[in-house]
Amino acid sequence: MTSLLFAPLRERRFRALVTGRTFADFANAVAPFALAFAVVDLTGSAVDLGIVVGARSIANVLLVLFGGMLADRLPRSVILQGTETAAALTQAAIAASVLLGFASIPLLVGLSLVNGAVSAISLPAAASLTPLTVPAPLLAQANALVRLLSNAGRIAGAGLAGVLVAFAGSGWALAGNAVLFLAAAVSYRRIHLPRGERIPGSRPLAELAEGWREFRSRSWVWLVVLQFMIVNAVNAGALLVIGPLVADDTFGRTGWGLALAVQTAGSLVGGVVAARWQPRRMLLIGVALVMVDALPILALGLTPYVLPLLFAMFLAGVAIEQFVVAWDVSLQENVPPEKLARVYSYDMLGSFVAMPLGQIAAGPLAEHAGRSATLLGASALVVAATAVVLVNPQIRGLVRHAPVSSG
Repeated sequence: MTSLLFAPLRERRFRALVTGRTFADFANAVAPFALAFAVVDLTGSAVDLGIVVGARSIANVLLVLFGGMLADRLPRSVILQGTETAAALTQAAIAASVLLGFASIPLLVGLSLVNGAVSAISLPAAASLTPLTVPAPLLAQANALVRLLSNAGRIAGAGLAGVLVAFAGSGWALAGNAVLFLAAAVSYRRIHLPRGERIPGSRPLAELAEGWREFRSRSWVWLVVLQFMIVNAVNAGALLVIGPLVADDTFGRTGWGLALAVQTAGSLVGGVVAARWQPRRMLLIGVALVMVDALPILALGLTPYVLPLLFAMFLAGVAIEQFVVAWDVSLQENVPPEKLARVYSYDMLGSFVAMPLGQIAAGPLAEHAGRSATLLGASALVVAATAVVLVNPQIRGLVRHAPVSSG
C-alpha cells in the first residue's frame, strides 16, 4: 500500500507540482499567524485584527472567478510562478513595515488586499493542475499525496511561526515567509505540460457563464459550497480572530502555534487515511465528517486550555482531510477538464464569499456577546449547516467512478 500511495511521485511533473504546493503551504501557515500577532502588537484591537485579515478574503472573493477563467485559458504552471513571486514581494513588504517600525493598519490592509488578489488568481490553477500531472487511475492517490505533503509543510510552518513570533517577533516570521514563496515559484518552473493544457477561450463573460452552467447543473456541488460558505465564515472568525485573542489571555502564543501545528498533524494523518481508505461513497462520508470541525471552536469556548484544544484540533484535522480529498476527486472525476478550473473558481467564490463577514463580525460579536457565547454559537452553526446538506440525494448517492484497490 505504501508503494501505491507514493506511486504518483514517479511522474516528474507531479513531483514539481507537489514540491511547489508544499513550499507555498509552508509559507501560508506562517503568514496568518505572524500577521495576526503583528496587528495585536500594533493595536491590540479585535476589530482591527478582523479588518486586516478580512481584507485578504475580500480580494479573494473579488478575483477568484477571474483566476478560474485565466487557468482555463493560460498555462497553469506559468500562472503559479507569477503568483508565488508576487506573494513573496507582498509578504516582504509587510515584514519590512513591521521590522522597520512603519507598519500601520491602513498599510497592512492594503498589502493584505494585494496578497489576497494574488492568492485568488493562483488557487483555481493549483487545484485544477493535479489531473494534468498523473494518470487517471492514480488521481485519488495524487490528491491525497498533495494534501499529505502540503500538510507536512503546514506543520513545519505553524511550528516555526510560533517559535519565531514568540522569540524573534512577527516581522522575522513574515520575512521567512517571503523566502518560502520564492521557493514555491522556483519549483513551479519545472512543470512542463503539453500544449493541450492551454484551452482557447472566447469572450470572458461567455466563459464565466459556461462555468456557471457547469457549476449549477449538479446540486451536490452547489450545496456543498453553500455548506462551506457557512463553515469557512465561522472558522475564519473563530480561529483567525477570536482564537489568537483567547490564546493571548490564557495559554499563550506558543501554545496557539502548537495547536495549529497539531491540527495540521491531524491533517497529515488524515491524508494517509484518505489514500488508504477510498469508499465508494467518498463524498457522503467526507461531508458528514465536517461536523468534527466544530470541536476546536467548542474547546476554545468551553475549556480554553492547551490539552483539550490539541485533542480537538487533531481530530478536526483528520476529519477535514477526508472531506477535502473526497471533494477534489469528486470534482475531477465528474467535471470536464476544460471547465474544471472555472468550476473550482465558483466553488472557491462561494466558499470564500462570507469569510470577510465572519472575520469582520467576530470582533464586535465577541466584545458584545462575550467570546464564549460567540464561540458556542459558531460551533452550532457548523453542525447545523452540515446536517442540512446531508439530506441531499445526490450527495448520498454519488460514487467513485473507478476506485483503485487498496489491497
